[in-house]
Amino acid sequence: MYAVADSLPTTIAQLRAVATPAADFRVMPFGIAEIDDRLGAGGLRAGALHEAAALSASLVDDAAATLFLAGIAAREARAAGGPVLWASCRSDLYAPGLSQAGLTAANVIFARPQDDAALLAVIEDAVRDGTPSAIVGEVSRVSMVATRRLQLVAAEADMPVLLLRRPRARDQDPLAEPSAAWTRWRIGSAPSARLSVAGVGRARWSVGLARQRGGESFSLIVEGSDETGRLAVPAELGHRAAETVGTARYAVA
Repeated sequence: MYAVADSLPTTIAQLRAVATPAADFRVMPFGIAEIDDRLGAGGLRAGALHEAAALSASLVDDAAATLFLAGIAAREARAAGGPVLWASCRSDLYAPGLSQAGLTAANVIFARPQDDAALLAVIEDAVRDGTPSAIVGEVSRVSMVATRRLQLVAAEADMPVLLLRRPRARDQDPLAEPSAAWTRWRIGSAPSARLSVAGVGRARWSVGLARQRGGESFSLIVEGSDETGRLAVPAELGHRAAETVGTARYAVA
């Protein structure tokens, strides 16, 4: 009985950290009105769990989702002046690609845990340690309970935790599983602009917000992260890029 009473203040504090009003937490804006104006807080909540998944199983969509999170982490690292922890059970992280999205190798601490359970433990320990400015984790299996824990520790530390959700099977939708994440995104590649000479223009992505707390879903086309980690809205699409969609492409929990 006393043990329950003693734990009550801590439990209440944790719940308050998750449900803090928008005016009371730090925000990481994208710097693009077409996105920020449609996020409940005018940007991403800094101390929160955010998830992204590739729109399809293709390598180009996987790369787009990876670089989308890399750009967010790069902007936060530049603002906070700290490194980014990147945790993955795979060994295929391509440093030059991250650098093109603003995340240089000198600013990345790479961790390669044995499995998803160990990866989630590494992320939680790193958040509590406070050394990274942001954390990116690649994971294919994570429970609702685990995402609640990550959301709580992220809120307490005021540190963004970014999960790249990978499918466990080719046709499986990673975002179909329930999650306590503050936002959930689907990212895919889109045709780049035509150039006046032979070559490939700046990458373009299809960015879809599948779910957010306190706001609606939406979808738009953006130009991929530049060397500072920032996105842009193509000039010819600017007048219609921020059209909201009533229902996301997939049903999400």
